[in-house]
Amino acid sequence: MTILCVRFQLPPMYEAALPGLLGLLEEFTPVVEALPPDGALADLRGAERYFGRSAVELAAVIRVRALALYGVDCVIGAAPGPMLARMALRDARPGVTCAVPEGPDAVTEFLADRPVSALPGVGTATARTLCEYGLDTLGRVAAAPLSTLQRLIGAKAGRELHEKANGIDRGRVVPNAVSRSLAAERPFPLDELDPDRHRRALLSAAEELGTRLRALEKVCRTLTLTVRYADLPHSRTGSSGGTPISTTRSRTLAEPTAHSAALTKTAYGMYEALGLQRARVRALALRAEGLAPAAQASHQLTFDPVDDRVRRIEEVADRARAKFGPRAVMPGTLAA
Repeated sequence: MTILCVRFQLPPMYEAALPGLLGLLEEFTPVVEALPPDGALADLRGAERYFGRSAVELAAVIRVRALALYGVDCVIGAAPGPMLARMALRDARPGVTCAVPEGPDAVTEFLADRPVSALPGVGTATARTLCEYGLDTLGRVAAAPLSTLQRLIGAKAGRELHEKANGIDRGRVVPNAVSRSLAAERPFPLDELDPDRHRRALLSAAEELGTRLRALEKVCRTLTLTVRYADLPHSRTGSSGGTPISTTRSRTLAEPTAHSAALTKTAYGMYEALGLQRARVRALALRAEGLAPAAQASHQLTFDPVDDRVRRIEEVADRARAKFGPRAVMPGTLAA
């Protein structure tokens, strides 16, 4: 084992402790990739040799230190690669590290009976297409001819899926920092079932992110939506039949942007794709990731005068907010 995928069990929407917990991981290895809002990947190849302990043994030490120093428990998956570590995390529970054995046969056995949707990067539409042709488990996908997968989902996607289903993990841990992203959180005073209130919360969060990005003269490349549900009693047990406490979805934007309308449209799209039906939502969060200087970003020009007017209005609204406060200008839906 060389890669750990760690999810810290932080209180809902409490990301302030994450930088300190990342610092704890960096005491073992400098190769740490933050996975906001509450996780990280850590490459322990050098740490295993330096400390003379396996990744699973180091995971136990990390867990004890997180509890002792921050009062935060964590669940950890260990595997030879980042993709497998993420998948192992789903089977982990507090106090027990889920480890994927090394070796092609062991990895194949670990993946074989898992649903195709369990593979990172496989979305709902791709999973539905594969299931329609009987490719509902990773074992069946691995056994399918490469040409068949490429006909179903495309040449590049089919090749990547075939490799991943066969346990070929080409990912790597890329060191980063939480500061490379911005988050806006919208908790509800009571568990909220109304989709219209969910959408208003997303609109408010997207407006906040857009305003902050423009103030920093930054643009983002990716938007991540986290939906936290009511903490049902049976969900705390971690049983497979329980309701998940949260769902996270990410989407790469068509072009890097700080435009509130574009962020709102993307947030709505991710929310609608979840297909929530009377879900008791406790909080919603949006995170802008892959930040870059706005001066280096390109913008596709259009012949639509509406887009230009909206952007000019946005500039005026930003100046008004800077002078009179964040609530000086806001969408009518939120003002109501």
